[in-house]
Amino acid sequence: MSLKIVVLAKQVPDTRNVGPDAMTPEGTVNRAALPAVFNPEDLNALEQALRLKEQFPGSTISVLTMGLPKSAEVIREALYRGADQGYVVTDRPLGGADTLATSYTLSQAIKKIGDYDIILGGRQAIDGDTAQVGPQIAEKLGLTQVTYAEEILSLDPEKKKIVVKRHIDGGVETVEAPLPLVVTVNGSAAPCRPRNAKRVMKYKNATAAAERTPEQAEALAPLLEKKPYLDITQWGAADIDADPAQIGKTGSPTNVKAVQNIVFKAKESRTMTGSDEEIDSLIQELLNEKIIG
Repeated sequence: MSLKIVVLAKQVPDTRNVGPDAMTPEGTVNRAALPAVFNPEDLNALEQALRLKEQFPGSTISVLTMGLPKSAEVIREALYRGADQGYVVTDRPLGGADTLATSYTLSQAIKKIGDYDIILGGRQAIDGDTAQVGPQIAEKLGLTQVTYAEEILSLDPEKKKIVVKRHIDGGVETVEAPLPLVVTVNGSAAPCRPRNAKRVMKYKNATAAAERTPEQAEALAPLLEKKPYLDITQWGAADIDADPAQIGKTGSPTNVKAVQNIVFKAKESRTMTGSDEEIDSLIQELLNEKIIG
């Protein structure tokens, strides 16, 4: 029996390269000023989806992302690894969304996709580290959720049950849950497989409409007519029947005051000989400063 799998993926700014241009005057992340990468834990989620696809022949993986037009890059990366199709939700009114507005937008897009057995996503994105979007989507869709997943141990499509291993504080937990559901995956889960060379050749020209310049659109038109699977589905706010009051900056009660790149620097250094007296003195100092103990 086959499965309909949706994977949530996000293109995020590389937080290793946060500079003075990281924030816009409106208090949102200036994504255009930072290198973009596939959110790491979303890749872990994609790997779990690919394993399910291998286990249940005929299953399909749809990858859903929201962001700037260039976020279609994560769709291509997923296609290179084994996903079947992708959806890019991009629209100017969606900009500046916090987790509440993002989860609303994505849940509306999932409703438009319609047919799904399991929704997989990373535990959190490295640009926010809130781990809120997955659970909020589950709540908005009225679905069961399993968070902090490390491995899908088993899935029975007929009984509509799944068994998941979770990595939690203090140990590991194994839980059983009904389908359909939302699962968020830890970075400690299996890493995603590399690109497949044949799939790279097949999907290297896959694009969303918003990515193409007029010249590129004209040049690609014959190819897209011949190979429609290269046309990545693109939706705007109206396409997913989104309430304007619940999307983007308007629908976001959270405001970011500042984003900073903090580098810890030693104020002083000390050379020690290793004598018992110096070691005792250092330990006493660390205790007094509440650094240890």
